[in-house]
Amino acid sequence: MPHTDLPTLISLNDACRLTSLSRTAINRYRAEGRFPQPVPIGFKRIAFVRAEVVSWIEARIAERGAKTKQEAA
Repeated sequence: MPHTDLPTLISLNDACRLTSLSRTAINRYRAEGRFPQPVPIGFKRIAFVRAEVVSWIEARIAERGAKTKQEAA
């Protein structure tokens, strides 16, 4: 039985698919501290914690809702 509570690592390409961002955009956001930091997993190889990327996406969605409410006020 798999342990679903364990962190799952995803590749940069998977992070791109989840967020609909390009590799360049994700790397720019990382450099600006606006995207979850990667986990080094080998020589010139990184991965992202899936839960952190999903949380980042959820925060963008929440910000959208907050901006809409602020504009209406």
